[in-house]
Amino acid sequence: MMTGKEEERPYEVGYGKPPRATQFKPGQSGNPRGRPKGARGIAKVLEEALAQEVSVTEGDRTTRISKREALILSLVTKAIKGDMRAAAQTLKLIEAYEAKPDPRQDKGVTIHVIDTFDDPE
Repeated sequence: MMTGKEEERPYEVGYGKPPRATQFKPGQSGNPRGRPKGARGIAKVLEEALAQEVSVTEGDRTTRISKREALILSLVTKAIKGDMRAAAQTLKLIEAYEAKPDPRQDKGVTIHVIDTFDDPE
């Protein structure tokens, strides 16, 4: 709350200093109709969907794997059976995976600094 003296002082309006009448009041949001607190983004929904497990039967054996893994297995199986679109997507996945360096195999760099040189004379 402002006292009488503070209201009398001139307030400079400019970049980053909006008029007092248009400033947000304490506790007021800058985006009142924005995303609700409980809402999830598309990335979170997709991640949760791909993490769910499904039962897969291979031959006489049934196992539970994530939907992400099932999707990749399905893609590779279609590619092996001759589906050219699936083969192209599988090759893109292989390239993307192999293009990333494995940080565990990073050995680092050793630099040797030579301060003086022996004159051959």
